[in-house]
Amino acid sequence: QVQLVESGGGLVQAGGSLRLSCAASKRTFSNSAMGWFRQAPGKEREFVAAISWSGAIINYADSVKGRFTISRDNAKNTVYLQMNSLKPEDTAVYYCAADSVPFRVVVGTTTTRYDYWGQGTQVTVSS
Repeated sequence: QVQLVESGGGLVQAGGSLRLSCAASKRTFSNSAMGWFRQAPGKEREFVAAISWSGAIINYADSVKGRFTISRDNAKNTVYLQMNSLKPEDTAVYYCAADSVPFRVVVGTTTTRYDYWGQGTQVTVSS
């Protein structure tokens, strides 16, 4: 079992930045693709970004391309989401997720691809 703990959320004005972190409990994290998803009130959970186990393959949702950057530090068992130029529509609870199948070549962009989830961290962007 992998435990994931997100941090770094908060309240920020439009145009501002936040950096989310997700710490994993196991060293096998370094073999797994990781994803960030978000869920706004009344909406379904949606894909934000994902990174392969090696960091060589990265996918972004169109809505965040050019503004958000996903990265990982396998030595620290941590994945990050740098969010710049934030907009009110980015307001949501952000979740990190881990794929249980190691060394996947294709990085998933759907919730069904990920087996372990964090508790979420709230990001609120004021206009």
